[in-house]
Amino acid sequence: MAKEKQKLSDRFLNVVERVGNKLPHPVTLFFMFAGIVLVLSFLLSLLNITAIHPGTGDEIEIVNLLDKEGIRRIFTEAVDNFTGFAPLGTVLVAMLGVGVAEKSGLIGTMLRKLVIGAPDKLITAVVVFAGVMSSMASDAGYIVLVPLGAIIFVAKGRHPLAGLAAAFAGVSGGFSSNLLVTMLDPLLIGFTESAAHMLDDTYQVLPTANYYFMIFSTFLITITGTVVTERIVEPRLGEYKGEYKEELTEVSATEGKGLKAAAVGLFLFVAAIAAMLIPQEGILRADGGYIIDGFPPSPFVGSMVFLIALMFFIPGLFYGKAAGTIKSDKDVAQFMGEAMSSMGGYIVLAFAAAQFIEYFDWSQIGLVMAIKGADFLQAIGLEGIPLILGFVLVSGFINIFIGSASAKWAIMAPVFVPMLMQMGYSPEITQLAYRIGDSVTNIISPLMSYFAIIVAFAKKYDKDVGLGTLISTMLPYSIAFLVVWMIALTVWLLIGLPIGPAAPVEYVF
Repeated sequence: MAKEKQKLSDRFLNVVERVGNKLPHPVTLFFMFAGIVLVLSFLLSLLNITAIHPGTGDEIEIVNLLDKEGIRRIFTEAVDNFTGFAPLGTVLVAMLGVGVAEKSGLIGTMLRKLVIGAPDKLITAVVVFAGVMSSMASDAGYIVLVPLGAIIFVAKGRHPLAGLAAAFAGVSGGFSSNLLVTMLDPLLIGFTESAAHMLDDTYQVLPTANYYFMIFSTFLITITGTVVTERIVEPRLGEYKGEYKEELTEVSATEGKGLKAAAVGLFLFVAAIAAMLIPQEGILRADGGYIIDGFPPSPFVGSMVFLIALMFFIPGLFYGKAAGTIKSDKDVAQFMGEAMSSMGGYIVLAFAAAQFIEYFDWSQIGLVMAIKGADFLQAIGLEGIPLILGFVLVSGFINIFIGSASAKWAIMAPVFVPMLMQMGYSPEITQLAYRIGDSVTNIISPLMSYFAIIVAFAKKYDKDVGLGTLISTMLPYSIAFLVVWMIALTVWLLIGLPIGPAAPVEYVF
């Protein structure tokens, strides 16, 4: 029976692979979605569909984007849509620092040292864990760790696509988890707090709002990703018979010297930041003396993206000088330029995604549908844990079509945060449910900005790999992550554990 079930699952995944390989490029899909929104805005406006805004009480109407004013707006605001795309500046600034750390060799050497020193039995777990932790470097894990996962596995005599999948599962499926506060935390809370102000203009959301649950999730995803890789994905892939060979080299004395120098650079950076935070009148403290638990946000919170960039730039610079990979300022400029060059595909995708997201926002289709959805949930009496889990599923489904976590939350937060506040749930728990849903389907969404890049990495080992191949390989991770995360969240809420410092689950008017 178990064997028959395995055959059925393989057949299902094979169908997913064939269908997925026929999908157009993600950029094409975003432009198609943008066109669909334009047509829907016209058709739905004719039907005079409206909803009452939960925060203001105003009547919301569908806006026709194919009338004279709408068409003018499409042409005149295309550039502003792109330059104002929320994740664009954040990712590019962070990548300036990450680029130096990556191109100097620091990140690759650190990851290599991590995995080479691990016992063979723990290699899978180390790759998944490193993937989860890579979110502290913004999107660098996609570029550095995913191909490294394949290299590690093939060097150990295992299937490289299994290593690639394990790393991708950690990097993307576990993107919201970490043992540290990452760039994503302050990015999301900006939208969450703004949405909460629709009902309560004094409400504050801290960057650590989901910290306790995300620490726990780091280990949960590591264990789950390891089991799925070794019990499902690797057996399905079978023995690797390709010609590609790879050997992992030990960290050289020069590289070891560079790592020590990087540690010194990181220490000096942390010491400098501490000097601006520890004194009551510290430069990075707010005028009221607070660091993270006040409003408006302190300079420390407001500069989080730049600080993350510096956290990688400075150790990368120290490493490069000690290891000999940086000989002058020209090398540093070149590394930053190469980091920007590697983001070319992301920038093109960002342009297409930005137009779609703005059209969706202008039309107010999403807002009207979400409000009507909230009315429906209230009408059927869905509340408590089933409501929170339902929102996880909704977030996961929407994530398949809108890859950017921040861009998607910019659309969803103004609807769902006040909606759930009205039903007695805090913005923090709504954001947490969103992060879970956003993470579990990252790895199966062809619209995720790095999906095409992962396919390109995979083609190095199998030239026949397509979108469908990657989707079918990653689907078991997506399902497993969703199940274990929903169980964990349910238990967490039943026990009544805090999800983060000063982060309530309930909201009381």
